[in-house]
Amino acid sequence: MEFVYVIKRYDLFDLSFPYGFVPADSSEEVAKYIRRIREKGFFIERRFAENDSSFKQIIPYCVVSCGDEALLLKRFSTQGEKRLHNKYSIGVGGHINPVDNVKDFLDAGCERELTEELLFKTGYQKQIAGIINDDSVPVGSVHCGIVFRVDVQSKGVEVREKDMMSAEFTKVEMLKKMNAEERDKFETWSQLTIDKIDIIKSISSKTGIA
Repeated sequence: MEFVYVIKRYDLFDLSFPYGFVPADSSEEVAKYIRRIREKGFFIERRFAENDSSFKQIIPYCVVSCGDEALLLKRFSTQGEKRLHNKYSIGVGGHINPVDNVKDFLDAGCERELTEELLFKTGYQKQIAGIINDDSVPVGSVHCGIVFRVDVQSKGVEVREKDMMSAEFTKVEMLKKMNAEERDKFETWSQLTIDKIDIIKSISSKTGIA
């Protein structure tokens, strides 16, 4: 039995729902969402949350970059989430669980997902860059992503479970120039993130949300 952190949709959003990536330095909007997530969220069984779009499961979604390159992941069919099998991604992410229930549980969830999925042989820094929301697809309708910008000092990063996915650094410019057929190979959140990746990489520690 798995418990995940959620917030009721009407407690998170106002009358209109954001679509795509909303940067943390664009307005007070993201700060408002983060504050609501921290103050009004709670844990419920995942099996209920997955089938009820009145809840938004909160997902730390970590974009790992080194200079002008981003870490590109490919999820294999051996992974548990069938909706993401054989899809490419530039985000490392997962649910917030009760083990993360400390003062800054968003950061704790991000840190746990990074260290569970990846092996770092280099130092890194992370900060909240924005949120991502997409109610147009089933998997997106029950999730809301907290996008973290993770800057590594070198390319000393590899996946822990090589039978589950692969990883390699790829030029950001190449990702931005993909055609429609190439984009379709990416999970939806990654497509939306790539569209705004210049903004994500430009957010400084002064404008990002701690």
